[in-house]
Amino acid sequence: MTHASAPVNLSPIDDINDTKASIPMLAEAVTLLFEPAEPIVKHLHSKRPFDSYTTLIDETEVFLSNADNLEHMERLEIINAHPRIGAPKANLSALSLIEQGYSAKDAAKIVSETATPSQDDEQTQATLAGLNKEYEAKYGFKFVVFVNGRPRSEIIPIMRNRIDNSTTEQEMKTALDDMIAIARDRLKKLNTA
Repeated sequence: MTHASAPVNLSPIDDINDTKASIPMLAEAVTLLFEPAEPIVKHLHSKRPFDSYTTLIDETEVFLSNADNLEHMERLEIINAHPRIGAPKANLSALSLIEQGYSAKDAAKIVSETATPSQDDEQTQATLAGLNKEYEAKYGFKFVVFVNGRPRSEIIPIMRNRIDNSTTEQEMKTALDDMIAIARDRLKKLNTA
């Protein structure tokens, strides 16, 4: 499964603010910025209008940082919407691939299924797959990190450290905080595309 047909541009903020705007239009924007997250969509729909996408992300940050706003299962739903680090590349969007250290050209090749993985890439993927299982067994949700263009191999020691030296509460907060950083970075990339 590829995401070649997934939207790659944000609708104008005025379209999202329009009282006649459908929830699916807002959901597309949320998916581009945060991954598909129904609790975020519902909250943002009730908080319209927004001056900008930056304001929309700011509102999401406030929403996610207040523990009283979400049930535990909703937090898990939001965190688990993110792809696993090291997930098969065919299942990732071009934006996710770029965030995980691939060039835009390589990301386009991968999305169109023409890239051949290197041996190092396969070894990194296998290591990350094992760490994902360990992390999820310990914490009960997916590992989320703001990769910020670093190669996936550089995430391995970060993941190992977080497995060995963190708590479930810390990890949930870190995941939600990193989701905001990811959304801000995606917005910059989408605005320059």
